[in-house]
Amino acid sequence: MVFIDVCVGSSCHLTGAPEIVDLIQKEVAKNHLEDEVVLSGCFCLGKCNRVGVSVKIDDEVYTGITRDNFREFWDNTVMKAIKNSEV
Repeated sequence: MVFIDVCVGSSCHLTGAPEIVDLIQKEVAKNHLEDEVVLSGCFCLGKCNRVGVSVKIDDEVYTGITRDNFREFWDNTVMKAIKNSEV
């Protein structure tokens, strides 16, 4: 099981948090990962960035997630975490 927290605080909200949540939800559904991923919102992760959104996967915080780099983030970070959790 992988826990994904998307910051929905003021700064991240203004830099696209709702869109990132939507993209994650679509990927989870498309890949039938409903039993593998727990997605939730959270407030400040302490890594505010003027570009993009902060996302925590399990205990690791990633910053600067945007629509433009989402595919790379999903493929290289989220899917890797999911595969590692299955071991």
